[in-house]
Amino acid sequence: MISRLELGIALRYLRSRRSSRLLSLITVIAVGGVTVGVMALVVVLGVMNGLQADLRDKILVANPHLRVLTYGEGLRLDDWRKVLGQVRRTAGVEAAAPFVLTQGLISAGHDYAEGVVVYGVDPDTASRAVTSFAQHFVKGDLAFRTTRRDVEGGIALGTRLASKLSAFPGDVVTLVAPAGAKFSPSLGAYQPKFHRYEVSGIFDTGMYEYDNSYVALDRRVAQRFAGLDTSVTGIEVRLADPWQAQPFGAALETRLVYPSRALDWQSQYASLFSALKLEKLAMAFVVFLICVVAAFNVVGMLSMVVRDKTREIGILLAMGLRQAAIRRIFLAQGILIGLTGTTLGVGLGLVVGGMVNRGHWIPIDPSIYFIDHLPVHTQPVDVLLVMVASHVVATLAPLYPSLQAARLDPVTAIRYE
Repeated sequence: MISRLELGIALRYLRSRRSSRLLSLITVIAVGGVTVGVMALVVVLGVMNGLQADLRDKILVANPHLRVLTYGEGLRLDDWRKVLGQVRRTAGVEAAAPFVLTQGLISAGHDYAEGVVVYGVDPDTASRAVTSFAQHFVKGDLAFRTTRRDVEGGIALGTRLASKLSAFPGDVVTLVAPAGAKFSPSLGAYQPKFHRYEVSGIFDTGMYEYDNSYVALDRRVAQRFAGLDTSVTGIEVRLADPWQAQPFGAALETRLVYPSRALDWQSQYASLFSALKLEKLAMAFVVFLICVVAAFNVVGMLSMVVRDKTREIGILLAMGLRQAAIRRIFLAQGILIGLTGTTLGVGLGLVVGGMVNRGHWIPIDPSIYFIDHLPVHTQPVDVLLVMVASHVVATLAPLYPSLQAARLDPVTAIRYE
């Protein structure tokens, strides 16, 4: 344990010679180096956590925790009512519903057309919603209400898609189906089937892929559009614990009759989240090198203090202060610098991360990264690890200067010029 005398000497050596009230410049530089390194590490880890969390939340807006599908090219579930009953009776399932997923070509009465993903769902209510898709409507809802009689039903568009098509609630859009095309002898080719729908809602999920290329239809309307008759693409499931989707899906698949299969959201986006985890580890290692550089700065600073205070150290040794006490004095200096820099760095990192996250200061291209701004979500575990790592580095840094000071010969040190 360090004594009050040793702590007092350590604090005095950190101060400026000219004034006991001011810290020396090299002390400020050493503390600043640790502060910058810790702050950068906290912010970078928060950014990587934010990317993972925001991307996961955006994906789960229209993507359920688990999907029950079938093997084969048809991708249609015929006896879906029986499978739906089995799924709903399974422990851990909070909600389950049939869905239709297909593709089409949409236009709004002019030459421009856009390929889209057609998502057919039952009109959701808050009590039985499988996803949070219904909560992201800025106009209309999933009721698909129409005001016209010359259409087959209502359709909901993403905000970006609606902007490109200049289609708004009340307008009519045409959707070309991949199924149901009939061969025309006069044309000598297959004639595509056109469907007219009234725009009944606009949704904004914040994820570029959904807002730019998804359209939603009533499930029964989507069945007719996709030519599935009474079949569906599959069953979407919401679980009590989304992180257990993978083992839950494997267990559920053993209970279902072939050709039914389960696809969880983690397996579906496994490569994406694995890349993010690897990127987080790599970024943390690279930024941690800043803390290592700051540690070398502390070593240099304390070595300069040892040379500057050589005569004083010799006098302390001649007065009976032990070498272990000298070591503790310089160890205390390094630990104080590390604690001060770590505390300031963590505080500044949390403040800067919070401001960047709330203010959306750093916009990014949503067509590449799925989200439109850089999110920062700081986790307490990461902050604790940063503090421990920084403290360990700051404790190891003064070992050499403290040993160097303790080994000084008192006579030689007193005569030092």
